Amino acid sequence: MIRTALAAAFGAAVTLTSLPALADNFKIAITDVEGLERLQTEWGPFKAALEKASGHTFEFFPVNSRTAAAEALRAKRVDFVVTGPAEYVVINKITDAKALIGLSRPDYFCAIIVMADSDVVSPKDLNGKKVALDDIGSTSGHLCPSQLLVDYGVDPMKDLGGITHTTRAVAHEALKRGDVAAAGVNYMSWVNGVRSKDKSVPPGSFRVIARSGDLPNDLMMVGSHVDQTIADAIRTSVVNNKKEVADAILSAGGENEKYRGMDIVAIEDSAYNPVRAMFKAIGHPQYSEFVGE
Repeated sequence: MIRTALAAAFGAAVTLTSLPALADNFKIAITDVEGLERLQTEWGPFKAALEKASGHTFEFFPVNSRTAAAEALRAKRVDFVVTGPAEYVVINKITDAKALIGLSRPDYFCAIIVMADSDVVSPKDLNGKKVALDDIGSTSGHLCPSQLLVDYGVDPMKDLGGITHTTRAVAHEALKRGDVAAAGVNYMSWVNGVRSKDKSVPPGSFRVIARSGDLPNDLMMVGSHVDQTIADAIRTSVVNNKKEVADAILSAGGENEKYRGMDIVAIEDSAYNPVRAMFKAIGHPQYSEFVGE
């Protein structure tokens, strides 16, 4: 009788431990995508692939700013955030949320461009001259070109004749008119965007005087309140199903075309140290606030 009872108890224990962990429901935010409708259109396929890969369910949490995403993480109202490198550095500093999964962007680097007939041949030649940069706080269009200038011995805060923060299209036209001596850009976005659409001059009318290395990945980060074992399991499951997840991101088209040819990788915080240096280059060494917001 005793042996029978023990065997039954052991069998029940085996059955219980063999059951899969109960699925959790998590909230996920995407910075720079406002409104639930846009989230569902542009990132709905990704959410579905994430759910299939991980076995958990995810609910969109719309945010209208990077600050709103950070505050939601701090208040534990959102669990995961998909964002860019500069945003991650600030959010990590003020919430202790962690890097989890990298969403690579092929040929994601910045460059400083001038007109081909310009006498500017090096960033050092930009001393005292006006330069156009993207929106304040942009990783590839503001922080990265500023760091490039520093790398060549030019202090963007003191040595230039002025910085104009504007859209890539406006900077492109200003450069052609001679209103600015150079423009700092996300190179592939510029090449595939305004430069390819500009039929007034040939592509050879422009010249690159400096370019960065590839920038750190966009990423999915996880709130510090989420159990680390669960977060690690989600990372493993997504990386193991990277093709399906990447295909889902690309299926939405539009802005997600920037990920064409992407890889999905496990990512660590140290990969974003170069971005922290960029904040110092623009006079924000503490990187504890969103510049320009």
